[in-house]
Amino acid sequence: MALLFHDKAVKVILLDIEGTTTPGDFVHQVLFPYARDHLREFLGEHLEAVRADIEQLRADHETDRKHGLDPPNWVEESSSSRVEPVVTYVHWLMEQDRKATALKALQGKIWERGYQTGTLRSQLYEDVPRAFARWRSQQRAISIYSSGSELAQRLLFAHTVEGDLTGYISNYFDTNVGPKTSADSYRRIATKLQMPGSEVLFVSDVATELDGAQSAGLEAILCARSGRSEPVASSYPAIHSFDEIFPDDAF
Repeated sequence: MALLFHDKAVKVILLDIEGTTTPGDFVHQVLFPYARDHLREFLGEHLEAVRADIEQLRADHETDRKHGLDPPNWVEESSSSRVEPVVTYVHWLMEQDRKATALKALQGKIWERGYQTGTLRSQLYEDVPRAFARWRSQQRAISIYSSGSELAQRLLFAHTVEGDLTGYISNYFDTNVGPKTSADSYRRIATKLQMPGSEVLFVSDVATELDGAQSAGLEAILCARSGRSEPVASSYPAIHSFDEIFPDDAF
């Protein structure tokens, strides 16, 4: 039997992306390979424009080295080879699925070009657009919290097969507010939203993220979409579709 979530105290719905609004295959089989394949070309054309991201990556590399994580060597033999150590380190980070803020910022800028040229078109679960419209009609705000950069989030919802859905979204949060498993991150989000945690519902397919949200006083629901490669062991109430969150017939 489907769970019907209709806690009328909730004023903001905070959503994860991968596995929640967007199939994981799109992220891992389309977005990540696109960023990897176009990284060297992008850096060659925009090296100065992403200097801040590169400096942060250099600092991250030094931290990784000091912590004994054995990152690839960062060697700039000449001014013409400045791109190569960045490419090598970014590929290493991607292979480990690291959530480094500078990495995510760089990926977002590469994806921006893909969306602008029409090469990329984002995929959403089919229930997402109608849920956005329904929640808006119920005067509930929608916010996004993802490890992807704010730019990447905006691009994803602006270039869907259903059209531009950014008009439904009030706020975007990325790892600049902190890790998604940390309660402090959700406290910061609630503060920015100017809402008590009890009026914010966080929806994610990752139980450890829900732990962080619940510890901060937010409502938390597991998004257990069909077709997952592995079932998620969780004590959280689970929905299988956004149709189960504030359905029209609950009012």
